[in-house]
Formats: sequence, structure tokens, C-alpha cells
Amino acid sequence: MKATEMRPGMAVIMDGKLAVCVQSVHVTPGNLRAFVQAKIRVVADGTTLERRLRATEDIEGAYLDRRDMEYLYSDKSGHVLMDSVTYDQITVSDVIFAEGIKYFKPNTSLVALVHEEKVVAIELPKVVELTVTETTPQPKGATATNQLKEAVMETGLKTRVPPFIEVGDVLRISTEDGSYLARAKDK
Repeated sequence: MKATEMRPGMAVIMDGKLAVCVQSVHVTPGNLRAFVQAKIRVVADGTTLERRLRATEDIEGAYLDRRDMEYLYSDKSGHVLMDSVTYDQITVSDVIFAEGIKYFKPNTSLVALVHEEKVVAIELPKVVELTVTETTPQPKGATATNQLKEAVMETGLKTRVPPFIEVGDVLRISTEDGSYLARAKDK
């Protein structure tokens, strides 16, 4: 595959090692050749590397098995996942989840990317619904629509929200940048 086809969560072989793309940005500067600025995590040791690749450069892709799993809980040994088909439980390290753990509450379904029976990455959904646990009250007379305030979600994620949001509200949060999208619809 070409470097421009690389997306976060894809597995690639770089320098003979299995790596997972964490971030990929296609840059086309005005009078220069296009390139891809990629951040990859080497599976073997967990190190993160930044690579600048030519847009037309060929990259060797690797096959990852996508498995439905459920995030159960976290403890000092890691994060415990359960396979939705076999009910086997496995513990994965903080390196696999990274900052993504702030989008998961216990008993949340997710997709794990597995290579040779080892979880190498977690696929984040585009949007998650989380409950507000802390925020400041709306100031009286605040009518400016572009004012945002800090809010802490049930998983510890901090984000900026409009002033009318209160503790207990369920919000839709983007996992790309952790930003507030909307209130969740009542079910």
C-alpha cells in the first residue's frame, strides 16, 4: 500500500518490525512534494516513532485480526478485557490503551486488534457517551454563546463544554480530540 493510505490503527511492517499507526497526516506543502507525517508504535517494545514518508512510498501492511471484546476494569497490573466469543479474559498494558482509556467505562464493548494471539491495539469508536461528574454552575447572565467551561467526565476525561451543561448530563464526546459534540438523546 502507499503511504497516503495509512490510517490510525493499521498495522505495518517498518524496519522489519510490526508497528501500529497511531497518527497519520498527509501534508502537501505549496511548491514541495507531498509527504506523510506518521507516528507509529512498535509492538515489540512499545516505543513510539515519528516517520516522514514520501507520499508515493510503498509500505508493507500486516494482517490484524479484529475481535469484539469488552473492557471490564483496570487495576495496577493493567486493563482487563474479555473476548465476547470465548469469554477468555486477558490483561493488556497501559501502552496499548494510552490516552484512549479515558473514553472507556467498565463493561464497554470495543474492537481489539490482535496479531499472533496478542492484543496490539485498541480501535476507538468515533463517538462515546459519558456522564458529567464535575463542572462549575452556569454564571447568571452569561449569554455569550462561545463561552466554554471545564467539565470532568465519569472516566476522568476533561473537556470544554457550553455553560448550560450540568452535573449528571450525558454527553457525546469525539474520541479524535476529546471535544464536546452534543448532549446524548434520552433513551
